[in-house]
Amino acid sequence: MPPNLPPARIKPRLPHLSENRRNGLDGLLQAVATTLRLFIKNELQNHAAATAFYFLLSAAPLILLLTYAAQYLAVLAENSTPAVILLAALYEQFNLDQLSSLGVIPQKAQAAASGVGLLTLVLSSRGLVNAVQSAFRVIFPDESKRPFVLNWLLPLVIIPLMFALVAVSVTIQASLTFLASVDLLGASRTALLKGLNSVLVLLMVWTLFYTALRNLPLRRPPPRPTLLVSALATLTMAAFFYGFGVFFQVEKYQAVYGALGGVVFILIGAYFACMAFYFWAQFLYALTKIDVAAMEKLFLGGGANKLESIVFKRSNRLLARYGRTYASGETLISEGDTTREAFFIYAGKAAVFKQFGDTEKRLMQIDEGNLLGEMAYLLNEPRTATVRAETELTALVLPPAMLEELMRYSAPFSRRIIDSLATRLMRMNQSARG
Repeated sequence: MPPNLPPARIKPRLPHLSENRRNGLDGLLQAVATTLRLFIKNELQNHAAATAFYFLLSAAPLILLLTYAAQYLAVLAENSTPAVILLAALYEQFNLDQLSSLGVIPQKAQAAASGVGLLTLVLSSRGLVNAVQSAFRVIFPDESKRPFVLNWLLPLVIIPLMFALVAVSVTIQASLTFLASVDLLGASRTALLKGLNSVLVLLMVWTLFYTALRNLPLRRPPPRPTLLVSALATLTMAAFFYGFGVFFQVEKYQAVYGALGGVVFILIGAYFACMAFYFWAQFLYALTKIDVAAMEKLFLGGGANKLESIVFKRSNRLLARYGRTYASGETLISEGDTTREAFFIYAGKAAVFKQFGDTEKRLMQIDEGNLLGEMAYLLNEPRTATVRAETELTALVLPPAMLEELMRYSAPFSRRIIDSLATRLMRMNQSARG
């Protein structure tokens, strides 16, 4: 039996909200509930730990290379004002002084070791990219695989891209700092310039998140929700790093772990940052599959847990998008048609008829809560029978793409289709013989 009544008999729980807004709120809550369930099911906390570990391995040579760049700029700064500005921006952007005090990077680095640092960066970054790809294969399941050569070349593409974004960010920040220092725009504009710099950093992070969320999944998610989720992930990261700096003190870690305290501090921060990023990636997947998830709960009844049972209780959103009402006697499916839609009887009753020569025979009745019409899609053949509404009937009309998504998304739904087809064929054969 379906969990709700047809739309005409539904009493809205929030009269002050329009039905569209209520349906949108339902979709959001359903996406959040699905995200929480899948996050736990996919064990993304373990993927976050692996990613944080490889991030730490990659961060060390990356920061070391930034130190080499700072040393080179320090030499140029003796005779160049722009080099001084770039050097100050580099230290401010990446807090190199603080990282040196934490022991993450040495106070003095030999430029001769830069080749080793670059090689270590390439190898560790490959592990980092593989860890992220492994998590994304779980978050965005797909049977296809990337070409072997592309998997090997991907880290080599990502590293120059990251350096390019870093160079652009540092250069723009240096320009803003220079404008503020020489007071070209007036002293009152200094706060504005700092705000522009913060916006620049957020835009850079947003770009990185959008690039990852759009290109790492084998089946690209739609651009509009990807932009939205990337923005939410960026704001979450900004709030996270602000809160981490306020509530967590590196001195406590150094008191417990000694010289490794700074490394442990960064590792823990990276772990929670990866957790947040994977949560939003899982939310993006849930957002693009929310109709499929709601259909599954409607067909199978209830949810995997109490939270899902509550947020998936209303079916108004699905009815508004896929619902169709038929009068008594109206035909849903005609025998011999080549249409491929499937129908879920949400309320009412239907009957199946089949033509035997000049005689049409009634084979069976289909009550609400049942799926019909899926055989034509699965077998890719014309309709084998006619289905008419016996009472006023409300049905969800599912296009072939939705039915395919449902079967990929839900193994229990696929098993139910097989059971339903076997039962229906048996009953139709018995009716035909009788």
